[in-house]
Amino acid sequence: MVAAGRGNLLASRLIHRAHAETGWHLYAPTCALIEADRARPGTAEHIAALPSITVVDLDLPAALAVARETTWAAAHTQHTAQPTPERPDGAVIATAAPEQWAGQPVRVLDLT
Repeated sequence: MVAAGRGNLLASRLIHRAHAETGWHLYAPTCALIEADRARPGTAEHIAALPSITVVDLDLPAALAVARETTWAAAHTQHTAQPTPERPDGAVIATAAPEQWAGQPVRVLDLT
């Protein structure tokens, strides 16, 4: 989200594609949205206003997953990327810091 706010071309293309094409979905975990806004004020309002992005609430299962980890944003993001009935294949984490996810059970799209 911070990468999009800083004008990352690949992040912008993802946002455009999710808006323009059926079947493309982008998710913004609430905890990651908060951390992005702390890093770059105004990011949360901008991301939340985009019609192609679904803000993922911190529900009870997500809160329990977050409680087991040290960073809320990464924990909520990883939880959001896991398979669910709505997303049986899970989700891919688009990031400009792919090294953060090394060794984690998630799929990553490198935005650098």
